[in-house]
Amino acid sequence: MAFQGAKKRIETLGGISLLASRTVRSLFSSRPEFPQISYQMVLMGYQSLSIVIITALFIGMVLAIQTAYSLEAFGAKLYIGEVISLSMTRELGPVLISIMVGGRVGAGITAELGTMKVTEQIDALRSMGADPVRKLVCPRMYAFVLTLPMLVLIADALGVLGGMIISVMQLDISARFYLEHVFRILKFNDIFSGLGKTFFFATFVTLISCYNGFQAEGGADGVGRATTYTVVLSSIVILISNFFLTKLFLTL
Repeated sequence: MAFQGAKKRIETLGGISLLASRTVRSLFSSRPEFPQISYQMVLMGYQSLSIVIITALFIGMVLAIQTAYSLEAFGAKLYIGEVISLSMTRELGPVLISIMVGGRVGAGITAELGTMKVTEQIDALRSMGADPVRKLVCPRMYAFVLTLPMLVLIADALGVLGGMIISVMQLDISARFYLEHVFRILKFNDIFSGLGKTFFFATFVTLISCYNGFQAEGGADGVGRATTYTVVLSSIVILISNFFLTKLFLTL
């Protein structure tokens, strides 16, 4: 049983790696399909805004409450702006938004491609001489790699805003004082290190979701299993890769 599980994981890793190599070749050898890319960006970006707004705003507010409670014991409550801005831009914004949006987008991609697979639409594309990777994977790769950094940037700003709301309403810290501390500590490298991770996260999520969609079989039940596996695997990969990317960006 354990051997079969390990074998399946190795096969999945190999399949995703092969799909990645085919995707890279298609990205550089074919012209981008801008209408399809823009359509996918609307699906992935605009329709994810509500999730991003709610998640980021309340993360910033909760972080402000917890930070104030912890720092007050050391008489350092006034540094709440620095803590929230660095936490949001470096870690919480990129990771949590990537998991939330990646779960939604990845599930949608896997369900769509899985349905096409079980209804033999992908086989029909091949029979007409079309490359499924170029037609189905590349536009989604372009769209998510462009969309996720923008969503994370919005989330960073909303998280800082949420912290400011709590600071003004509950902690007797003026908005001007709070923002002065935010802009004093926040540097371009802090924002870049967070946004830089999102390009990798978007790539991983797209490859995982497309691979699972192509591998779906067994009708609606198989598509459901593939979708669930995509959400779980994408979240795990984001969390693990975040550790190594953090170490990488800290050395730059």
